[in-house]
Amino acid sequence: MIRRFLGRVFSGRLFRPAQPKIIPSGAHGIDSRSISSCAQRTTQMLQRHGFAAFVVGGAVRDLILGRKPKDFDIATDATPEEVRALFRRSRIIGRRFRLVHVMCGPETVEVSTFRGSNPADETDDRVADEHGRILRDNVFGNQEQDATRRDFTVNALFYDPATQEVWDYHDGVADLKKRRLRMIGDPERRYREDPIRMLRAVRLAASRGLEIDAATRRPIRRLAGLLAHVPPSRLLDEMLKLLLSGHAAEAVAQLRKEGLHHGVLPLLDAAMGRAAGERFVEAALRSTDERVLSGKPAMPGFLFAALLWPEVEAEYKVIAEKGEPPVPALYRAMDHVMRTQAGKLAIPHRHGADMREIWAMQPRFLQRAGRRPFRLLEHPRFRAGYDFLRLRCSSGEIESMIGEWWERFQRAGESERAQMLVSEGEPRKRRRRRRRRGPRSDEGGGMRGPTPTGAQGAPT
Repeated sequence: MIRRFLGRVFSGRLFRPAQPKIIPSGAHGIDSRSISSCAQRTTQMLQRHGFAAFVVGGAVRDLILGRKPKDFDIATDATPEEVRALFRRSRIIGRRFRLVHVMCGPETVEVSTFRGSNPADETDDRVADEHGRILRDNVFGNQEQDATRRDFTVNALFYDPATQEVWDYHDGVADLKKRRLRMIGDPERRYREDPIRMLRAVRLAASRGLEIDAATRRPIRRLAGLLAHVPPSRLLDEMLKLLLSGHAAEAVAQLRKEGLHHGVLPLLDAAMGRAAGERFVEAALRSTDERVLSGKPAMPGFLFAALLWPEVEAEYKVIAEKGEPPVPALYRAMDHVMRTQAGKLAIPHRHGADMREIWAMQPRFLQRAGRRPFRLLEHPRFRAGYDFLRLRCSSGEIESMIGEWWERFQRAGESERAQMLVSEGEPRKRRRRRRRRGPRSDEGGGMRGPTPTGAQGAPT
């Protein structure tokens, strides 16, 4: 065995750099016209000054799959300072990974220097925490090392716009043809280096129609707890990519299947454990997917509000049954759910404010008499609140006629609106007499208190 090892060393085979498969333009199917003008100019400038430069990663993957990339990344052997010196409109960013943003008009491409292999014992430039997560990594290397450092084989593809060739070190093109998502190297070690890769595996599998390789999938459930050590900003960024991918319904189902939702949406199990909650969440995700795939904007606060609403509803019922008035009970339920969620994934204030407004509007949609419907129409978040109401109707949480009434009311003229208010409301004298006899159980801001068995026991 030792003789075989020494033979490999002295023959040069042991330390010989891996050679990529170079796939010509006719075999990979990428149309060079699909590369953005900024990416073209950036690679040309770097190559003109003697540097290697390739379009890399997700853009190459998506082009081979016949999809239009959202952005383009460039990999080069030039250092960040050398890249910065070549482009007047550029800046160096990042601490964990130093990158250069090159700007061409409204477009920005990200240029990274080839990363070196794992030199943890040789330099202080690469620092990991006690769980193995890399905290800082500015060790540069060659193209083969850079390919090995990337997460999945389908993301380790390099495209040269000048020759129109794809350089493939880890059979990523073959994996794409097999619709397989496979980790480069030991999956457990790679997840420990960056736990976000577990979420990325789920997102790519769902959004690109790929099957996670068995070895790549095996450690995920066991290592899901590592997400607790990821900075909240990175966790939020990856979750937004997942929820706004156009395939959120499949991705959230996969999150639950792999046990990853405990690290980001701990309340989702309780919500999906109830039939009504599951129908509501699935309706919200599929509605968002339809909007994204049709090119319409989607509001992150709306999505998070939908994912957490079943738990707000359940918590409201518990508080209201203890005798709390309806509106304060709703706000206490909202506060409780937001505090619990913040322990895992801290939702930014701007999204949290949207969520609270959407939730707080729901009781007001039951108030369809007097001036209240007109005031609700003027609410700056009315459309989001109304879309949320329609989801509640479509999932069976509340009667569909409530959503239909508001649909008609928005489109109706002044006289028709007046007739609708009369038909939906009660004569004022009768309402005043009832108030003197005592409040009704469904008054107090449109919220109900404890309800009989089998009725809706949450804010409707």
